Amino acid sequence: QVQLVESGGGLVQAGGSLRLSCAASGRTFSRNTMGWFRQAPGNEREFVAAIRGSDTLTRYADSVKGRFSISRDNAKNTVYLQMNNLKPEDTAVYYCAAQSTGYYIGIRLENYPYWGQGTQVTVSS
Repeated sequence: QVQLVESGGGLVQAGGSLRLSCAASGRTFSRNTMGWFRQAPGNEREFVAAIRGSDTLTRYADSVKGRFSISRDNAKNTVYLQMNNLKPEDTAVYYCAAQSTGYYIGIRLENYPYWGQGTQVTVSS
């Protein structure tokens, strides 16, 4: 059974940092594109960042570019999201997701068949 388990969320003040982790089990995702999405209350789930499986090319939403960094450790089957200079508008549930392939970076929910349960990030002003 494929599982993606996020961790590292919490409460932080504006300007602070958090690092989210997503540990995969049930199969290896070393060659798959992995992504992070987030959903704030009343909003649709939106793309945050992704890292391509074939060559670790990354892509970011404009709202987090320069502040967030996605990386992966294939030996641990884990993906990370380093979030710096956090803002109150970053408050959301953050979800890890995996594509079935690693040849492109999708930014739509339907590009990702595998999802974690989410971890809450709250940024206070």
